[in-house]
Amino acid sequence: MEEMEEKEMQPRENKMGVLPINKLLVSMSVPIMLSMLVQALYNIVDSIFVSRVSENALNAVGLAFPVQNLMIAVATGTGVGINALLSRSLGEKRFDRANLTASNGVFLGVCSAIVFAVLGALFSRQFFLVQTDVAEIVEGGAAYIQVCTVCSFGLFIAISIERLLQATGNTVYSMITQMAGAVTNIIFDPIFIFVFDMGVVGAAWATVLGQVVSAALGVYFNVRKNTEITLSFKGFRPNAYIIGRIYSVGVPSIIMASIGSVMTFGLNKILIGFTTTATAVFSVYFKLQSFVFMPVFGLNNGMVPIVAYNFGARKPDRMIKTVKLAAVYATGIMVLGVAVFQLLPHVLLGMFEASDYMLEIGVPALRTICLSFLLAGFGIVSSSFFQALGHGMLSLVISLVRQLIVLLPAAWLLSLSGQLSLVWWAFPIAEVFSVIFSVIFTLYAYRKEVKPLLSEGQ
Repeated sequence: MEEMEEKEMQPRENKMGVLPINKLLVSMSVPIMLSMLVQALYNIVDSIFVSRVSENALNAVGLAFPVQNLMIAVATGTGVGINALLSRSLGEKRFDRANLTASNGVFLGVCSAIVFAVLGALFSRQFFLVQTDVAEIVEGGAAYIQVCTVCSFGLFIAISIERLLQATGNTVYSMITQMAGAVTNIIFDPIFIFVFDMGVVGAAWATVLGQVVSAALGVYFNVRKNTEITLSFKGFRPNAYIIGRIYSVGVPSIIMASIGSVMTFGLNKILIGFTTTATAVFSVYFKLQSFVFMPVFGLNNGMVPIVAYNFGARKPDRMIKTVKLAAVYATGIMVLGVAVFQLLPHVLLGMFEASDYMLEIGVPALRTICLSFLLAGFGIVSSSFFQALGHGMLSLVISLVRQLIVLLPAAWLLSLSGQLSLVWWAFPIAEVFSVIFSVIFTLYAYRKEVKPLLSEGQ
């Protein structure tokens, strides 16, 4: 009788340590992929509505992207650190540390929102004046960014909370929170933009409203449905050790994602030297490519906790199989994306009220840039593998190589030819270098972390 009671007292094994890998990866990833597809659909629909206002309105939203991307970079980068530490703690059966990770993660989200609210209130207009002197773009863009930054609490809390659900295997609830926010965005976009005649600012308020809905649902699901952790702030005090562990993985991820903001800002400066329409094309490309990349990021969000959990549980075979399957699925998604971009560029651009000139420069742009997709899938999975093992710096180096060390200089050198069509080739060139470094670092991580675990089991 005592033995039975003792057995019942022991925590049962999380599904990430026992389910067949393919079933586990699919069950973890598909809900996140679906929710991210809805997010990508929102991004596209949002820009389609804004393009109905004017091309300058579309440019304003496009030039605002580096700031939005920076906020998302800080939120998701911190989330990667939360996800990795929380999953690993559960794998090691260290439940007190898992609870501390959850509460400190949400605290970091609130702190990040305060910082961006202050920066957005003070410097939004100056950010646009650095890029252009077109009054309509500056005024609309500055107002758009002020709303998104000052009211960013929903964004940061939503992403922090969603990572807690993902790290504990509750990806269906994570999917619901993200989809609810995206659907709210899509519904209120045309209402704010056209019915209330708020223009670009209306798009910003629809975005904020969607983020608040996601955050509220995420808090509810974590408190009521997440049995793996206890999210409580009674007597809460920041834990320096836990925050340090979160940021040891999170900071490289934040920097890595923030590099995209620097790259986008720099490339916009290069493109606007040709024509403002070129920056509009680049903005449209970023919205469209999210429909390809978001499912891959969703796949990775499902992969990271599986790898981290089994790393903590010392099950290397499950780690290896997870990464291999993720790489195959990611590459398949990317191949499909290339096919769509190659075959239907006119249709894709036509959704954004593209003028004849925008089509003239946009069609070759989409067909050229999409060639980089063929290599990107492996690189993205590799970076997530490094993060799950706690080697965020390796991911950072790859991102630096791809977006700053290779892509921007290549784009600038190609722009010296005076031919805009050549600038787009910087993307495939950068991805080649990214894959080379990804292969080298994957072999390093395997030998350092995975191979010793394999030796233990022999």
